[in-house]
Amino acid sequence: MTRATGKPGSDKLMENDTKLAVKQNKASLSRPPVAEPSARPRLATARTHSTRPTKINRTSKNKTVRKSKDNKRKKDNKTKKTPSERKKKVTAPTPFPYFLDNYCPPECACYGRVVQCSDKGVDKVPYGIPYNARYVLLMNNHIASIQLDLLKDYVSMEFLVLSNNRLTDGAVEGAFEGIPALKRLYLDRNLLESIPTDLPFSLEELRLDNNHVGVMSEDAWARCPGLLVLSLSNNSLGNGSDSLAEAVLSPLGNLRTLNLNHNQLTLVPMGLPLSIKELYLKGNVIEQFRAGAFNGISELVVLDLSANRLTNKGLLRESLLNTTHLESLNLEGNRLKQVPRHLPRSLKTLNLEGNLISSIKKAAFSTVKNLEHLGLARNKIFKVAIGAFRMLPVLHQLDLCNNTLRQVPRQLPQGLHSVALTHNKIQSVPRDAFCWGNTSLSPSRLVQVQLEHNLIDMGKLDAQAFRCLRGFQVVHFY
Repeated sequence: MTRATGKPGSDKLMENDTKLAVKQNKASLSRPPVAEPSARPRLATARTHSTRPTKINRTSKNKTVRKSKDNKRKKDNKTKKTPSERKKKVTAPTPFPYFLDNYCPPECACYGRVVQCSDKGVDKVPYGIPYNARYVLLMNNHIASIQLDLLKDYVSMEFLVLSNNRLTDGAVEGAFEGIPALKRLYLDRNLLESIPTDLPFSLEELRLDNNHVGVMSEDAWARCPGLLVLSLSNNSLGNGSDSLAEAVLSPLGNLRTLNLNHNQLTLVPMGLPLSIKELYLKGNVIEQFRAGAFNGISELVVLDLSANRLTNKGLLRESLLNTTHLESLNLEGNRLKQVPRHLPRSLKTLNLEGNLISSIKKAAFSTVKNLEHLGLARNKIFKVAIGAFRMLPVLHQLDLCNNTLRQVPRQLPQGLHSVALTHNKIQSVPRDAFCWGNTSLSPSRLVQVQLEHNLIDMGKLDAQAFRCLRGFQVVHFY
């Protein structure tokens, strides 16, 4: 009604009313709103002008909190698994670096591709040896069995040592089959009674010393025809009454070294591979070396028949007929009564120590002119024919200790470097012992003459006997 009149008074009154309303609004902004008990605080606050800024601030803050919580939930969801997933994680096998190239079993020490598990007291092959291992050393343990198919995946293994364990025939059955690169296998000092029948084709060296092996068959060797070294010392081969079956080693056409020391062989095995260069038969009960040990020209260079029961009748003319390359023959500790006849001309070293030889005839060494080392100690030699050793122009070393000689042998070889004559009954030194023939010849090559523990009277010694020696320091009387 006042606006309709348009009077100045009414306009002024409206202006005053407006100012009063503004003042009231300012007062309401400065005071917090008081809600009545019956009123709805949120609705009333939402409708008032004074609460709008507060509402906007809370909303933005809530949104920020919600976003941070949502981000946290997303991160938690990424890291946390559902209950079903947690269950799967528990039941799944835990990964472990078994057989990895860079892993080493805790019982062992690894150096590159060498795995050292010796002297650890283990009773089985440690689990987890890397497949790329080349040398696996397991000696001096308590291993009584080898896990089936354990070794077949070791395609790089070349050398396996199982010495001094508790392996039996059944424990190694099938254990070595299928190892493609294995060249050296050591099974010495175990409880084996026979040759393993599943030896790998690649094998070049096999050591079975100090077991209880009493029998062998061709079948075992047919699987490893490339074998170069075979050692079977300290076993029960021969059983004290019989020898090995003839040609039992014939499949080993490349064999170079055969060690049969300290068994119970009564005969030298027959039909041995012609490729053998070293044959060791020490400490058996061999009485006879029959013809036929080598059916053809042998490549044998070293033969050891020491500590047996050989007599001169047991060494036949044909015994060493095919050993035309033989350089070293050891007949120590047998029952020989004289120097064997029909020795190979190729001999350079001959050991006849510890026999029953009583005398040396003049032609005893006429067929072995290449001899360089001769051992005749610990015999019963009391007589040596004049010039018996003169037949040996390249002889360097002569041992005649522990015999019953009464004088130094006459006409010793001029090329001799050392002669040992201790523990005899020597009383005199003949003038032609060290110096004989043309006196204008160059001095003797002797550098050592051992005459200790004899019966020499220095007062009666003929000084002319040493005239061609380089000096008295060469001769040892005490």
